[in-house]
Amino acid sequence: MADTANAASSSSSSSTTSTPSVAPKILLAKPVSSTVDSASHLRSRAPSLGSLNLISDSWDLHTERILPFLTENTDFTVIGIIGPPGSGKSTVLNEIYGFDGTSPGMLPPFATHSEETRATARHCTTGIELRVSTERLILLDTQPIFSPSILAEMMRPDGSSAIPASNGEVLSADLAHELMCIQLGVFLASICHVLLVVTEGIHDISMWHQMLTIDLLKHGIPDPSSTSSYSQASNLVAEKENNDNSDAVEEYLACPVFVHTKLRDEDMSPLRITQLKKTLSRYFSSSSFARMLHGNTPKDHSDEHPDMDIKESNPADPDLFVLPRRCEDDLQGAMYESFTTSLGKLRDQVFALKCRPFAKTISEREWLRNSARIWEIVKNSPVIAEYSKTLQDSGMFRR
Repeated sequence: MADTANAASSSSSSSTTSTPSVAPKILLAKPVSSTVDSASHLRSRAPSLGSLNLISDSWDLHTERILPFLTENTDFTVIGIIGPPGSGKSTVLNEIYGFDGTSPGMLPPFATHSEETRATARHCTTGIELRVSTERLILLDTQPIFSPSILAEMMRPDGSSAIPASNGEVLSADLAHELMCIQLGVFLASICHVLLVVTEGIHDISMWHQMLTIDLLKHGIPDPSSTSSYSQASNLVAEKENNDNSDAVEEYLACPVFVHTKLRDEDMSPLRITQLKKTLSRYFSSSSFARMLHGNTPKDHSDEHPDMDIKESNPADPDLFVLPRRCEDDLQGAMYESFTTSLGKLRDQVFALKCRPFAKTISEREWLRNSARIWEIVKNSPVIAEYSKTLQDSGMFRR
């Protein structure tokens, strides 16, 4: 059986570029062999020929394996996702990809938790994994943030980090882990059209705080269409620091969609969801996200929550979607939509978003090459480096 089952991708009908004679392939999940344990195929710690790791566990960005899967097509959408472990990130991306879970013998494009990974409290994704759908959606699944298993793997016996997260400087593992979470968020906010921010439950707002930190530290990072050299980003930083007008340099930000998963039935009530939306709107009222949210919500909200009063929705509010617990699908007496139905509607909402375009029109391959430059800019950001020193001096992290 082939190590990876590849299907030929179709070019976008609205693409302005010429169709190549041989279309690049799209990486799909491979069939599960009856003689091999499927859990061993969920992921490999090191990038393999069948994997598409944009960023590996060594914290390096790789383009050579991904480039053959991308085209000169300019009509594409990049969707990234970020969130804590076990929150359902890969499940959401598999739905957006269009994976049919009823297909026999096929693993999903993005690995989800198995009984083994749950029992050992391990994560399924390391770095950033990439898949491309037939609709030319470039999907980016990321390793979980605030992950104890990732922290344990990167920690040396002396407590230092085995991964050089900041300019090769030796940091404690807990501080390096904190910086890696920030770097992931800043990178995704710079190269994606849509950024899904996933949180488990209705009361945890740690991801909201993380996004405010990302907004605070994302300075001088250009979008993939305006990156021509490393010095350009430095010029943007200098220009912004020397200009009192905060609107003089308008930085690019991906459109955020906040997704709260695994909600109990009582938390799915229209009143609770309306309160959550208002709290979310107030939380980000003074952030950069609030200035770019106008026009990003779908035109029609009637299918999101039929029981919600549409008058309560403000087009300038952040996009919010909630998903119930999967195990409550078959409970008798459930008052609201099932997990499967809600997940499908989340996919429809993401497709209906009016995303902010990049500053210039670029192809998929140009996006990849420029994303590699942006990753280097993020890792060498003086703003993030200064934040690292502040955290180190705070005494919250070991030296």
